[in-house]
Amino acid sequence: MKWIERGIYNPLKAERSIDYRSREEQIPDNDKDIKIINTIHNYFKSNPHGFEKCAAELAKLMDANIISYDLTRPWVDGGRDAIGKYRLGLRNNSIEVDFALEAKCYALNNSVGVRETSRLISRLRYRQFGIFVTTSYIHNQAYREIKEDRHPVIILSAIDIVRILKESGYNTEKSVKDWLISNFPK
Repeated sequence: MKWIERGIYNPLKAERSIDYRSREEQIPDNDKDIKIINTIHNYFKSNPHGFEKCAAELAKLMDANIISYDLTRPWVDGGRDAIGKYRLGLRNNSIEVDFALEAKCYALNNSVGVRETSRLISRLRYRQFGIFVTTSYIHNQAYREIKEDRHPVIILSAIDIVRILKESGYNTEKSVKDWLISNFPK
């Protein structure tokens, strides 16, 4: 009424809600999708460092503006499995932003904790963002800390990986296995 009568407005203010996903929201809930994520986990189970390239390729499938990445060495990587460039803007008029990627190839019942996510967060530099990719899920406490502290980190958990693969045409266990064999030979 103040706005109508006197032109004065008082905006409504609400406490910012922190949204983080529960375990159930991060892992597949049907057998077909569970088989797809288990196919990836089983493929890299004996060589978890091999999953690092897969994680970077999954990030590229997620967003075509990821224009390049370089894998770090498999040991003493400083909390980053890959570093890359992300394009903002149009192709002929854009800027590039650096990002760091961390990958964890865990079974669905094994969560990623604060220790693992903190390693990536602590390595992010000014104007850099992170992408954390896991075949499992981020533990409640770790996810909450990322969101509450407003760390610039994108989380790709098991359900996101399945969604990315399906949107890219890999919607069966066989097609995912074929994709893995052709792109990440052992």
